[in-house]
Amino acid sequence: MAETRHTKVLIIGSGPAGYTAGVYASRAMLEPILVQGIEPGGQLTTTTEVENWPGDTEVQGPDLMVRMEAHARAMGCEIVTDIITKLDLDQRPFVAQSDSGTVFTADAVILATGARAKWLGLDSEEKFKGFGVSACATCDGFFYRGQEIVVIGGGNTAVEEALFLTNFASKVTLIHRRDSLRAEKILIDRLEKNPKIEPLWFHELHEVFGTDAPLGVEGVRVKHTKTGEIREIPAKGVFVAIGHAPASELVKDRLETHMGGYVVTKPGSTETSVPGVFAAGDLTDHKYRQAVTSAGMGCMAALDAERFLAGHD
Repeated sequence: MAETRHTKVLIIGSGPAGYTAGVYASRAMLEPILVQGIEPGGQLTTTTEVENWPGDTEVQGPDLMVRMEAHARAMGCEIVTDIITKLDLDQRPFVAQSDSGTVFTADAVILATGARAKWLGLDSEEKFKGFGVSACATCDGFFYRGQEIVVIGGGNTAVEEALFLTNFASKVTLIHRRDSLRAEKILIDRLEKNPKIEPLWFHELHEVFGTDAPLGVEGVRVKHTKTGEIREIPAKGVFVAIGHAPASELVKDRLETHMGGYVVTKPGSTETSVPGVFAAGDLTDHKYRQAVTSAGMGCMAALDAERFLAGHD
């Protein structure tokens, strides 16, 4: 028989927003339970140097998340390694079903499920995922030492991935459908000064090709966005870096969303369209998408939940 557990505050997600919510909810004596989700620690566990976390000139992303988790635990937050698969928000206490079978009931819920990498949706991209096609340079870049690789995209994610991959690759071709990048100027400056990176403007990925036995990438076919001309570029690795989409599957049919699935919160608050449910971090932030702003929203969500519960006891 499935175990049922009750908590005043259930935190779903474990990035900067989730762990910070855990710290503040614990300090408020709410005895929160945090369910880590499919990617404990969130997106920062798949990056390397973080240069804009206050107090650390430079810190490794995974190390920062280990410290944040330890901080939440030290404050008294119970952290559970599990995945919430269903969330019933129709009445309080809210009911969350987990992959392990445990059922959590909660007087308030803080959603901090973050965002996930976007894919192009090509059949060939799907075929070679994990066999030369990746969305995480820090996870897979090591495998391409001395090889030529390509990065798809034109924003911060793409430039950061391209720069990181120069640590391993002999050449990185950055493929972008326009002729200018949308990344921060400091990142663009670094890219322009790096001799290993060659931008390819006005092109988009048309197809990934390679071998079937063993399965592996040999190159890509790219299409000129103006002329339609197809050309081949040899590559052993293809890194898709076109941004992220909010992980709002649990609540997209119950909470108000916008901008492709981001959860709507009231201005100056983390309150959602359902009283007692709060959202923080990249799940709701389509504008800033920074670790520090996510942490700030995690703090706000815990304080908002505390005030909500104080008014409903």
